[in-house]
Amino acid sequence: MITTSVFGQTQVIDIWNGKVPGSIPNPDYKERIDSVYWIKIMGVTKPTIQVYPAPVDKNTGTAVVVCPGGGYYGISFVNEGTEVAKWLNKLGITAVILHYRLPDDAIMINKSIAPLQDGQEAMRIVRRNAKKWGIDPHKIGIMGFSAGGHIASTVSTHFDEKVYEPKDSTSARPDFSLLVYPVISMDTAITHMGSRESLLGKNPVPDMVKYFSNALQVTAKTPPAFMMHSIDDGVVPVQNSIEYALEMKKHNIPCELHIYERGGHGYGLGKWSAGTESTWTEACEKWLKVKGFLSVQNKH
Repeated sequence: MITTSVFGQTQVIDIWNGKVPGSIPNPDYKERIDSVYWIKIMGVTKPTIQVYPAPVDKNTGTAVVVCPGGGYYGISFVNEGTEVAKWLNKLGITAVILHYRLPDDAIMINKSIAPLQDGQEAMRIVRRNAKKWGIDPHKIGIMGFSAGGHIASTVSTHFDEKVYEPKDSTSARPDFSLLVYPVISMDTAITHMGSRESLLGKNPVPDMVKYFSNALQVTAKTPPAFMMHSIDDGVVPVQNSIEYALEMKKHNIPCELHIYERGGHGYGLGKWSAGTESTWTEACEKWLKVKGFLSVQNKH
């Protein structure tokens, strides 16, 4: 299916091609848009990726799978999705927005692993199509905001976990991650309780809490990360990012963490703010450039 957007041509792909792993058929479960507090997609049963190709003359060969936030109960697809895709396109990056399944026992055998399954398969689809889409298979990152940051950090630390039967040996490992006010921990002391309850239920066993507390899952294979957070974030405490950054340091993995004085939570690109948090995209662009992800490909 091809849809037209302000970007030109945007390809929308059903990532499981109708065969969603661990799904429970439920005709009463419908996808819908909720705009009470923020525009969110709810009730996703068929996860998709929307591919926004980089402009040909600016193409760096880099791609980023974008995971919008929403507390694992909705997907903030404008503020942390399409707006982000526009920004990435301007940098010469192909943006791939993931509309992932939201954990729900009504449509899933195991709701806790569904977002990880969708994240892994999204990474694999981009890598499988790298040549066709003008992407370097070694320059594919993942980006996440809030609960989407939990998906991005889960894929970054659990990319080798066999949570479904992949159709080939294509790697799901991101080459880098961009984590924006991310949920990292499931520890009640610092987690976002709404995200934790949606993903793990009200009384998860300690092993599940540890498994999805991604700072505890960092290894020498975890990809480099750019992170940002506001110290006054009253929704997802800044300790989530700090813990992840310190574990990255412990494992000698490149990691850059920007902590801003203000901003709170959920401000996306921050372009409506006059505060210092509005400059995080500039810092991120510089980081991507220094890491070699913004070099325009030779067109000849």
